[in-house]
Amino acid sequence: MFWQVTLDLLKGFGTTLELFALTLVFALPIGLIISFGSMSKFKPLKWLVKTFVWIIRGTPLMLQMIVIYYGPGLAGAWAQNIENPNSLITWIASWSVFDRFIAVLIAFVINYSCYFSEIYRGGIEGIPIGQYEAGQVLGMTKAQIFFKVVLLQVIKRIIPPMSNEIITLVKDTSLARIIAVYEIIWAGQTYIKMEGQIWPLFYTGVFYLAFCGILTLLFGAVEKKLNYYRG
Repeated sequence: MFWQVTLDLLKGFGTTLELFALTLVFALPIGLIISFGSMSKFKPLKWLVKTFVWIIRGTPLMLQMIVIYYGPGLAGAWAQNIENPNSLITWIASWSVFDRFIAVLIAFVINYSCYFSEIYRGGIEGIPIGQYEAGQVLGMTKAQIFFKVVLLQVIKRIIPPMSNEIITLVKDTSLARIIAVYEIIWAGQTYIKMEGQIWPLFYTGVFYLAFCGILTLLFGAVEKKLNYYRG
């Protein structure tokens, strides 16, 4: 029984890891781009980006997943003025243009990109202006100053808050079950419904603790490696 439960939870944990990894792959660079927009000297772009970030950070991730997955169907239903509840449900289902996992991934990437952007912005704006001026005196371009002088110092500054967000991401992946994406919590809940066993659900905590423990050690090593960059 124990080994069968472990195998089933590992299968669900595979989806959790996939969602976690893909979110980081897309959200980390997109967050940096968004941070540039929020620091732009072009006022309309700056306030547009800041408003978008405020909306995303101010609404629940669960709601964002629901909107992305069911939004096209709801929009189509409103456009057709469907009043019958049964017809509405059928219409929404037929207009769910995203695969469930893709919808969850899009929601996670948008959400975490906005959170990462604020961390990037804080790190970049925390670098003393004198370092930019020194680079200009040496004849360096803005791109050279950023990548050769500023970037590694920014990484050093943002490691602690970034590690907190990434560990939060590990636990937030459990929200994927809201739109029926099979992940580790769903796998644990299955045993409650089918076998009347609750311990597999608590057993999922071991997987989260182990994964978060590995990440904590990894971020600790990275932070120690960058100790020679004192902002």
